[in-house]
Amino acid sequence: MLNIGILGLGEGRSTISAALQSKKLNLKTICDRDEAVCKHRAEEFSFHTYTTKYEDMLNDPAIDIIAIYTPDHLHADHIKLALEHGKHVVCTKPFIDDLGRAKELLELQAKTGKRVFVGQSSRFFEPYRRQRKDYTEGQIGELITVESHYNADHRWFLEKKWALEDSFKWLYGGLSHPVDFIRWYLPDIEEVMGYGMISSNGKTAGLKNEDTMHFIFRTTDGRIARVSGSYTGPTQPVKRDSGMSCVLRGTLGASQADYHELRYAITDKSGEEKIIHWGDSTLKYYFRFEGQSHHAGEYQNYLEYFVDSIEQGFTAYPDMKEGIGTVALLQAMDRSLKTGKPVKTADILHEFGLNNLIH
Repeated sequence: MLNIGILGLGEGRSTISAALQSKKLNLKTICDRDEAVCKHRAEEFSFHTYTTKYEDMLNDPAIDIIAIYTPDHLHADHIKLALEHGKHVVCTKPFIDDLGRAKELLELQAKTGKRVFVGQSSRFFEPYRRQRKDYTEGQIGELITVESHYNADHRWFLEKKWALEDSFKWLYGGLSHPVDFIRWYLPDIEEVMGYGMISSNGKTAGLKNEDTMHFIFRTTDGRIARVSGSYTGPTQPVKRDSGMSCVLRGTLGASQADYHELRYAITDKSGEEKIIHWGDSTLKYYFRFEGQSHHAGEYQNYLEYFVDSIEQGFTAYPDMKEGIGTVALLQAMDRSLKTGKPVKTADILHEFGLNNLIH
């Protein structure tokens, strides 16, 4: 059993629950610079080993893994320190916000030999796990295209001051989830083209960046995919449309995985049509808090997968290279929004000297 320390106790709330319920991990310490948050989590989970100083966890030889859930601009520094102190690393998405730090982190990981895993949690949610299993088993044949979206009524976000800052972008905070599905199935994205706008609701609130976006991707072998997202308006009833879906269309069949609805549908290679709904016990495993506000089940799935990778010697994906590649794709998407033109991901990687390091 490996020992884990958790840095950042906002999103890290899910990881606390995941670690405490896992038979493969032992929660050693939790950390947040805000002591009031530490005390709140300690009371919530009846776990009272906390610190406000990151160096306390770094210097603890008993901690094997540090899980990082801090603001995006701090990820690179926190990852670097963890690797320098001989820790394996889990870091929430997006992996880093500055590709200028990527080469340094890649070299440090190679030097230390420690493993780094990017917490793209949606891959580890039940419908998407089943979809991936059916795909790898050949149930829909050769993949033709992928379609994914994430639409949510997040007008309540507009009341938060940080959501109206120049640095906040739904491209990274929301659309990165369906973009990860595209990368999962079509990792070799060559070019992206997209359009975005700030909705009337967003403009009224003072939003600085796009809250409504549509993108088309092209791979090196010519296949195409699309991603869409909208975040500040009403959504359709869940019986009609899921807030987040991934659709795979293959040569022999097609499948669709839906998020909060715990719903999966497939027309397989035999032509059989199936729709699967998971019951209350599965729902309670994945959503352990009020209003489905945190995703502890997904986090437990990916933490245990990461532990297996360490103990069994295989690579857990998304690894550091894939995480950096996804950030490069998101930056290409961002540039396309600004220029109104297609952008090649290789051009982004070239600017940071990463072409030969990221494949």
